[in-house]
Amino acid sequence: MGETVPRRRREDEKSIQSDEPKTTSLQKEVGLISGICIIVGTIIGSGIFISPKSVLSNTEAVGPCLIVWAACGVLGTLGALCFAELGTMITKSGGEYPYLMEAFGPIPAYLFSWTSLMVMKPSSFAIICLSFSEYVATPFYSGCEPPKVVVKCLAAAAIMLITTVNSLSVRLGSYVQNFFTAAKLVIVAIIIISGLVLLAQGNTKNFERSFEGAEVSVGAISLALYNGLWAYDGWNQLNYITEELRNPFRNLPLAIIIGIPLVTVCYILINISYFTVMTPTELLQSQAVAVTFGDRVLYPAAWIVPVFVAFSTIGAANGTCFTAGRLVYVAGREGHMLKVLSYISVRRLTPAPAIIFYGIIATIYIIPGDINSLVNYFSFATWLFYGLTVLGLIVMRFTRKELERPIKVPIFIPILVTFIAVFLVLAPVITKPAWEYLYCVLFILSGLVFYFLFVYYKFEWAQKISKPITMHLQMLMEVVPPEPDPK
Repeated sequence: MGETVPRRRREDEKSIQSDEPKTTSLQKEVGLISGICIIVGTIIGSGIFISPKSVLSNTEAVGPCLIVWAACGVLGTLGALCFAELGTMITKSGGEYPYLMEAFGPIPAYLFSWTSLMVMKPSSFAIICLSFSEYVATPFYSGCEPPKVVVKCLAAAAIMLITTVNSLSVRLGSYVQNFFTAAKLVIVAIIIISGLVLLAQGNTKNFERSFEGAEVSVGAISLALYNGLWAYDGWNQLNYITEELRNPFRNLPLAIIIGIPLVTVCYILINISYFTVMTPTELLQSQAVAVTFGDRVLYPAAWIVPVFVAFSTIGAANGTCFTAGRLVYVAGREGHMLKVLSYISVRRLTPAPAIIFYGIIATIYIIPGDINSLVNYFSFATWLFYGLTVLGLIVMRFTRKELERPIKVPIFIPILVTFIAVFLVLAPVITKPAWEYLYCVLFILSGLVFYFLFVYYKFEWAQKISKPITMHLQMLMEVVPPEPDPK
């Protein structure tokens, strides 16, 4: 009897380390409605409510400003249609990662995962949660700014809560996303209906001579488009969870065709509502445009705006976590991250290690005083990878003709999107050159060092360190490798 427990423990450990471990896979829990909610909920965050003035500051007139918002919606839709072809052709989660892997090989895919996982996605997650915590904390510190420690602690708590929800259940995470998307659509409807009522009452003064004094230089228009497209960022989020989408051949393109035009219409109508109440000068001077709108139109119920903006922000954070965790999972599955990050919870059937890792990195980004500048300089890298991915679609039209394409967009669409991506990458660098762009490129290329050391050559000393860590984390978290893709 004395040897029974140790023997059983050794047998359990052997079963975990065996060549044919117990496997499981992600479940298809996301339907069409949840897919639309993920797209709408991730795109509409705090930006359209707090600071749409970035587009106006570059165009300097109401007419071009509204045209830019509409053009950005069209460009986002075209890019998403290209991703719809990619997502139905290569039905793997992880967004751009598997597409770059298929089109160009492991190095561009690794550099994308390296840049996204270490900077772009966790820092964006952190900023969204910081925006949420500022909205929540401000009412308790009337007349002054809330202490930074309080804001950061609330943001860390929000990250922890969202990470826990998405680690526990895919269905719970999608339900939370649906709820907060519905909440943000309520405030969108309130702003739009209020603005249209005021417009019908004759508040059209700010739309008269709406093109007067417009700035139409290439640099100004490019920066306006750049800022507008940043507000639309998230149109590709459904491609990160393709493996969990029910009937992806139908629901992926449908969610895109419904979701992004819906966001476009909402953005244009929200801006029209703002201009019915504020002149361009007043809008540029406002710190939080939706709050100013609420104070002028909805008083004494103006408190509704900050409450629902907080809901909107936390919904965007949940959508970001829900999708970005899958990128960590797929990168781990391909051997480009720690193997344990590709494992799935036995009890919950979620990529819990990947989501927790993503939450930890995002929490670290809360510690610095200001990370907005970091994200601004890395944002051009986003369109660098968008352009490279869409270029991969064009390349695979010739190199991977055997792949089934349930959706096939006209070839001029990916060509147009590729040219626009090149323009958006070069425009900020040429218009306002800064050393930070060079630092960003150097950081991206520094991923090659880790790729060759730990992925390509797989040095034995690295394997000796990682294997016991993987084994103990696997036992601690009760996670197992995913089932291999059926061929």
